[in-house]
This record gives sequence, C-alpha cells and structure tokens, in this order.
Amino acid sequence: MNSIEKKRGNFKGKIVQEIGEYLMNVCYLTLMFAAFTQYRRFILAAHDIVYTHYGIAVIEALILGKVIMIGQVFRFGRGLERGPLIYPILYKTFVFMVFCAVFKVIEHIIQGLWSGGGVEAGLMELLDKWSHELLPNSLVMFVAFIPFFAVKELGRVLGKNKIWALFFQNRAEH
Repeated sequence: MNSIEKKRGNFKGKIVQEIGEYLMNVCYLTLMFAAFTQYRRFILAAHDIVYTHYGIAVIEALILGKVIMIGQVFRFGRGLERGPLIYPILYKTFVFMVFCAVFKVIEHIIQGLWSGGGVEAGLMELLDKWSHELLPNSLVMFVAFIPFFAVKELGRVLGKNKIWALFFQNRAEH
C-alpha cells in the first residue's frame, strides 16, 4: 500500500470516528433536551398551558453536538488537563452550560421575530422569565452535563476504546 492509500484510509477512518462521536454527542444531548422539554410540558399542562417545542430539543442537540466537537478541537480547558479530572470536567460543564443559555436567548429572540413582535419582544419575554426559566434551566443543564463531560474526560485519560469497552462490551472480553 502506498502513502496516498494510507492517507486515504486514515482520512476515512477519521471521518467515521468523527461522525460516530458527533452522533453520540447528539444522542445524549437530544435525550437530555427532550427530557427537559417533556418535563416543561407536564408542568405547564398542569396550568392548562400547551407547550409543543419538541423540535427545538433536536435543533439544540445538533448545534451543541457540533459546538462540543469544535471545543475539543480548540481544546477548551487544555491548561486544566494536567490537574485532577474534576477541573476540566467542571470547566467544560460550565462553558457548555453558558452555550445552552445563549441558545435559550437566541430561541426567545427567534420567537419574538416569529410572532411579529421583533427582537425587543423576544428579549422582554426572556426578561420576564429570567428567574423562573433561564436560571433553573441553566442549573439543570450544568448538573446534566457533569456525567457527559466526565465520560469524555475519562476517555481522554484512559483512551476512548477503553471507555467504549467498559460500557458496551462484556467484561469477560477484557
């Protein structure tokens, strides 16, 4: 096999690996966002308010899944990687919780534009819901991201194949 074929094989393998990682990110995030959407729906239904923003969970997951991968390319928290794992885990958890909050702000702006009230209407609605929607949502996101980034950091330290084997292979095979 010549060097061009090796590069092509490595490139294909890298693409498959990246797509697999992206899909794992999106699956976790979709489940997490969908669970919060369903919970919000149940809470609001108790007050006879209809909530049907299910597509937003998938869109947020698709976007944040890619943002997480870009964050890995730029190695967010790189200076913290030599210390205890808790530091990069909490740092990355906080950074991506902030990204989620930013997406909530954008969501409200888009809703304001969609309803015809403009950006100001979307931001005013957000300010009305600030203390009982955005802050609690951010706290829940922070807690939900801890296991996500803990597994990612363990994969970085122990090796992604080892983590995959621990979770998805019989223990007798190790």
